Amino acid sequence: MEVTAKYELIGLMAYPIRHSLSPTMQNRALDKLGLPYCYMAFEVDNASFPDAIKGLRALKMRGSGVSMPNKQLAIQFMDELAPAAKLAGAINTIVNDNGYLKGYNTDGTGHIRAIKETGFDVKGKTMVLVGAGGAATAIGAQAAVEGFKEIKLFNRKDEFWEGAHAFAKRVNDNSDCRVTVCDLDDEKLFGDAIAGADVLTNATKVGMKPLHELSVIKDVSMLRPDLLVSECVYNPHITKLLEQAQAAGCKTVDGYGMLLWQGYEQFKLWTGEDFPIDYIREAMGFK
Repeated sequence: MEVTAKYELIGLMAYPIRHSLSPTMQNRALDKLGLPYCYMAFEVDNASFPDAIKGLRALKMRGSGVSMPNKQLAIQFMDELAPAAKLAGAINTIVNDNGYLKGYNTDGTGHIRAIKETGFDVKGKTMVLVGAGGAATAIGAQAAVEGFKEIKLFNRKDEFWEGAHAFAKRVNDNSDCRVTVCDLDDEKLFGDAIAGADVLTNATKVGMKPLHELSVIKDVSMLRPDLLVSECVYNPHITKLLEQAQAAGCKTVDGYGMLLWQGYEQFKLWTGEDFPIDYIREAMGFK
């Protein structure tokens, strides 16, 4: 890539961020198509996010990816939200059109598409979704849109608890999917929910470094061969949860699938061009 004065900047705002594969993936795609953009990661947390948005406008950046812990905070700074972002209550993508910022959420699209790539039919199915942050609500919103009949959302009674109930109300009021919010500390309720579910999805940081030795599943007897287990964490590639699920004979979807497909949608929003997905899948080793 030979960067000239005609190049525009696309960012990624998150903290921590130095583990991210998104800059490598997006820059390879941009370079492959010869597009005049450069994608860079910036360490931005909640405290610095307002100033980062000012900088995005001042530098006339084309846009930015948004990741933890900023996905829900970021909606406050947008001039407009795409419908999926409204339903999720979070964004992972900012598009800057001459200072007018529109927020999108491609996390849910990416994750559900990765699940469907396995041949799994999502219509009428039940999901146990662990987490209530930006990634979780995006996945839950897209699952509802694409035909899941029920989502049992499990989270601890932490700072996301109130938001989880607000998310459930939005989905219940605007779709045919039924969302219930449950306490993750209730292990019996968690086990019973998994026993009646078709899909178990981890949308928390549990499993990601430095929590890579942990799993949301403490009792592996909860897992069974006809359960599909999907993961948002991609570093490490095979998390403790996926190790447990594979040992139990479950079909699994790793975090690379979500990373690839949400990036695919982001690329189109920023550039207007089709993401070279087969090239990137091979180049990044997303097998």
